Amino acid sequence: MHKTLIVTNDFPPRPGGIQAFLHNMALRLDPGQLVVYASTWKRGGEGAEATAAFDAEQPFTVVRDRTTMLLPTPRVTATATRLLREHGCGSVWFGAAAPLGLMGPALRRAGAERLVATTHGHEAGWAQLPASRQLLRRIGEGTDTLTYLGEYTRSRIAAALTPAAAARMVQLPPGVDEKTFHPASGGDAVRARLGLTERPVVVCVSRLVPRKGQDTLIRAMPRILRRLPDAVLLIVGGGPYAGALRELAAETGVADSVRFTGPVPWGELPAHYGAGDVFAMPCRTRRGGLDVEGLGIVYLEASATGLPVVAGDSGGAPDAVLDGETGWVVRGGSAEDTADRTVTLLQDPELRRRMGERGRTWVEEKWRWDLLAEKLRTLL
Repeated sequence: MHKTLIVTNDFPPRPGGIQAFLHNMALRLDPGQLVVYASTWKRGGEGAEATAAFDAEQPFTVVRDRTTMLLPTPRVTATATRLLREHGCGSVWFGAAAPLGLMGPALRRAGAERLVATTHGHEAGWAQLPASRQLLRRIGEGTDTLTYLGEYTRSRIAAALTPAAAARMVQLPPGVDEKTFHPASGGDAVRARLGLTERPVVVCVSRLVPRKGQDTLIRAMPRILRRLPDAVLLIVGGGPYAGALRELAAETGVADSVRFTGPVPWGELPAHYGAGDVFAMPCRTRRGGLDVEGLGIVYLEASATGLPVVAGDSGGAPDAVLDGETGWVVRGGSAEDTADRTVTLLQDPELRRRMGERGRTWVEEKWRWDLLAEKLRTLL
């Protein structure tokens, strides 16, 4: 692997799925062959201090731009070019292809031999709008490889590219740490602390935003409770939709059967997955296809924990489920379908065991970080 410059707006301690993806990949590359150029995360008065502390702990070099939003401006492009030359980097990995991949030609002229740009869910949205579609086409032409999460995002992004750029696309999804997410992750302790030991638990771990479908789960609860009166929905995570979800639980009359944990530290997430009997997140597509699920790594983390999953059909979410084997895919937004599939699983321990074991095996075979990091090293 060439010495590599990662250029990204998305990097911890800023929270999020793309951030976790890039950090996990970076930790599995040779730290002596890696330089990260990222934006600065600021949240109140704590962000700058948290960012400095995080960077000091990393085994590789991290250079922070003064801005909180890294964009391909002339100044940012000049900084990336300088870092490439100063550190003797031969490869560049753009953590998100759009829009940072637009810097590709300038970095090529500065000496980069390999340019890899990773796409996520938002690039599929870019592919639908005329102006951003043209920018995505330029990114495809200016890089060696665009990576994609799954078939859904590949097909939509490829339609915006030249045939040659589309043919160079390679799948590179995020992975799962199977040693962190596993059936003995501590779920019993979480259940005991929350008073849920003897109750059937449906768990959803995700940011609280409309696309994820926590509202669908709440609307499904009356139907679930008619058949399993002691069932409980455990909603793990924080986000801007929290207040509306709490109001919906009260309006629906199921507030006593819905528990909100609020934000949970990353290190405690495996145990919160393990607190459930079934994992459900019936995500849906919004805004005419511009707001979609890129993949849904939470389904794979749940599978690694040994849980069957109920997933929505938004975007690439079905790519993270073997429908009928590791769980089921339901129509996003359908409270009835969500309730029926969830109840079937809650009432059948043997089915839960079989789907959970199949999911765990699938993660070990295909979705381990070490396998995916090796693919990235090859691309770079």
